[in-house]
Amino acid sequence: MRAVIYARYSSNLQSEASIADQIEVCRRYAAERGWTITQTYTDAAISGASRFRPAFQNLLADAGRKLFDIVLCEAVDRLGRRLADTADLQDRLSFHGVKLFTPSLGEVTQIHVAVMGMMAQMALKDLGEKTRRGQLGRVLKGKSAGGLAYGYRVAAGDDGRGGREIDFGEAEIVRRIFREFAAGASPEAIAKRLNKESISGPGGRLWSNTTLRGQADRGTGLLNNALYRGVLEWNRCSYVKDPRTGRRIARPNPQESWEVQAVPHLRIIDQALWDAAKARQEDMRATLKRPDTSNALNELHRARFLLSGLMRCGCCSGGYTIIGKDRYGCAARKQKGICDNARTISRQEIEARVLEGLKARLLAPDLVAEFMTAMQDELAVLRRERKAEDARPTRKRAEIDRKISGMMRAIEDGLYEPSMKDRLKALQNERQDLEVDDGEAAEAELAILSHPNLPELYRRKVEQLEAILDGPDHAEAMDLIRSMIARIDLRPREGAKGLDAILHGDLAAILAACAGAAQKENAPDLAITGRRLSVVAGAGFEPATFRL
Repeated sequence: MRAVIYARYSSNLQSEASIADQIEVCRRYAAERGWTITQTYTDAAISGASRFRPAFQNLLADAGRKLFDIVLCEAVDRLGRRLADTADLQDRLSFHGVKLFTPSLGEVTQIHVAVMGMMAQMALKDLGEKTRRGQLGRVLKGKSAGGLAYGYRVAAGDDGRGGREIDFGEAEIVRRIFREFAAGASPEAIAKRLNKESISGPGGRLWSNTTLRGQADRGTGLLNNALYRGVLEWNRCSYVKDPRTGRRIARPNPQESWEVQAVPHLRIIDQALWDAAKARQEDMRATLKRPDTSNALNELHRARFLLSGLMRCGCCSGGYTIIGKDRYGCAARKQKGICDNARTISRQEIEARVLEGLKARLLAPDLVAEFMTAMQDELAVLRRERKAEDARPTRKRAEIDRKISGMMRAIEDGLYEPSMKDRLKALQNERQDLEVDDGEAAEAELAILSHPNLPELYRRKVEQLEAILDGPDHAEAMDLIRSMIARIDLRPREGAKGLDAILHGDLAAILAACAGAAQKENAPDLAITGRRLSVVAGAGFEPATFRL
């Protein structure tokens, strides 16, 4: 039996040795049963409250590839702290024929998952409530319930429970920022000047405009930190996890839910300067014509475009982001003033260049030929698996026939009982269900994959990339095209206007996405119908790097 081990611990405060201890316990359990450990998956300092853990997701993917027969972990709560996640895991493992074991429980059943998963989730909730109770206690004492804000340091002799005192060097920088902002300087200009003067920002990082302006409704950003005026505010936001993505989402609480404590000894900004800065923020919101939002600037960056987050500056390696209406530029230059790359490019131009580059690369004759070879190899595997699957119903029918024959002989020998009638009917119904041939659909799918015009269908779908993006399944098509691109480097052309663009992609991912587009002539989008061609995706293609 091929077994794998999963180990995890939650916090940076815990020891790396925790994982080693978990693995050792599981190894000994496997050795006693003669199992072979083929892989170990570990997530260090990652909460089990989210299923979006790298090693955990890799384990799920490998289970789908049938790379092992057993998953071993020290306890059920190592796999997750949410009942829904652990139940989903067991369902998926069961579907792939993989069993789940822990040294203390042995094979984990649905009852174990229900009980242990519920206990783990209740423990997580209880821990959260105790943490909030401890934070509230600190706030009521005038201490910090969170991190260390710029302008302060841990109080001398503090017991590590949130005591703060003013850092006078940083406090002077805070006053400078407020004075310049109230006088009319933009957060962007202030950040650039601070970086140019080599003044370190919070945590020793560079300054950016978002570091200063933050979000007013959540109280984030240096210009919105009420602690600078001697007031400690807590519980301004609640944080919930989106179950689809695992990301924490901040939700501002009503003001009556806030905990507010006066801490005059921590005041850095006088009331007049604070009021002047707030008045300037109101003027900026009015200028943006967005009185209904406190963070209109941030919302300009939230539009989802085809290449959002995929482009990098070739000079400083910073991101290329939207800096004006439909124009991309170097974010490091725009926000921090630390890059000399002033070239911008329109969204429409770079998207067109990327799509044309992908099409030219995907339609190269050598690549199409290699794609078809990998496709035919995969077909051979599918047919072998289909033949093995066809043998299972045959064996099952033979087993049911033996049972029916045995019951008929018993009846003939005078051993009839009323309960035998229902049992015999059930066996006959089960036998009839097995007669239904579900191989036609599978054969039809294989026929589509082996269609003699498949190369032409593949070319046609690649040529229709733009039309696909404009179709009804725009979002799904966009995600699949984005999966083909690792990054795009943009660098000013030497001695000429414009930008050179180098696309770094993965031909394996590109082919896996486009294979689905070629499977059906009438497929309206890039969705891969039927089984994903994992062999094509893993056929050993080199990473794609080419000029656009």
